[in-house]
Amino acid sequence: MNRALFFVLIGMGGAAILVSLGIWQMQRLAWKQGVISDINGRIVAAPVALPNNPNPDADAYLPVTVTGTFEMQVLRVLVSQKDVGPGYRIISALNTPDTKVLVDRGFVPVDAGRQAFVSGPVSLTGNLQWPDETDDFTPVPNRENNIWFARDVEAMATELGTKPILIVARDVSPQDVDITPLPVDTARIPNDHLQYAITWFSLAAIWLAMSVYFLRRRAPITES
Repeated sequence: MNRALFFVLIGMGGAAILVSLGIWQMQRLAWKQGVISDINGRIVAAPVALPNNPNPDADAYLPVTVTGTFEMQVLRVLVSQKDVGPGYRIISALNTPDTKVLVDRGFVPVDAGRQAFVSGPVSLTGNLQWPDETDDFTPVPNRENNIWFARDVEAMATELGTKPILIVARDVSPQDVDITPLPVDTARIPNDHLQYAITWFSLAAIWLAMSVYFLRRRAPITES
């Protein structure tokens, strides 16, 4: 009897742990959905003038409208677009009346070559962003071929002589016909908590089923 009770406790205890992990993931799902909803609200808010000293935390995703002049030099960040294939994000320096910042102008396919892009006066609307795309495994930029492997705002600002501020363009006027804007969105923010919760709840059900099966196999057979 004590032995059977031990296995019952193991079965119930293991299932309880797995269920609690599933509940925790559901709580994380609600939190992540709130974060994404907040970011979406920031992205579509009415654009404002570019702050003098934007804060990477408080002003992330802030919509801004600026006017200025694109410089000739661009940086190319290697990326891949679904249904299009590999290409580059085109990063330019924008001289405004008050400062000089980076602008992510958008995407060009890799087979477009190293053509010259429109420079000169522009008016644009976009969102401030400080993307976290680098880690210890990110290759160093290939400056000879002008290929970067992540949007490293600090390094790019040093390269182009701007402030470490990046505006991801949504609308540019006049628009360079060779560049397709890639506006900021939340599609790349990971939100797998529902799948994790389903996994934990499924494991709890399997654990309980195996525990019941094991106990039934060990139950003594009574003879009539």
